[in-house]
Amino acid sequence: MRTRELAFGLYADEEGLAWVRTCIEDAVGARSARITNVTETPTGDADDFLADQWAVEHPGLSSGARQPVMLQVRVVCSLRTRRSLRKAVIAALCPEGEAPHICRVPWSAF
Repeated sequence: MRTRELAFGLYADEEGLAWVRTCIEDAVGARSARITNVTETPTGDADDFLADQWAVEHPGLSSGARQPVMLQVRVVCSLRTRRSLRKAVIAALCPEGEAPHICRVPWSAF
């Protein structure tokens, strides 16, 4: 097994980041993988589309302390497990359904 990376662009405050980290930890814990490093890097204006998504999905609400952040997680696992982890985390961040819905934390996956 090798070290692989999961990377997500987020528009989140501390509470949102904690929730996303929990989603990732739950996905990793359910598979034969191990987290070796987690980094959070503010992205400035690079992910403005996530702030725009927040504004569209939450009209009239303040974004509060939310800011664009790149969350990178290094995981020791196989390539197949990495693909499974990515899919599971995306499903947790924005569950699919027939009805329109709003993501708790606007995100993008890399």
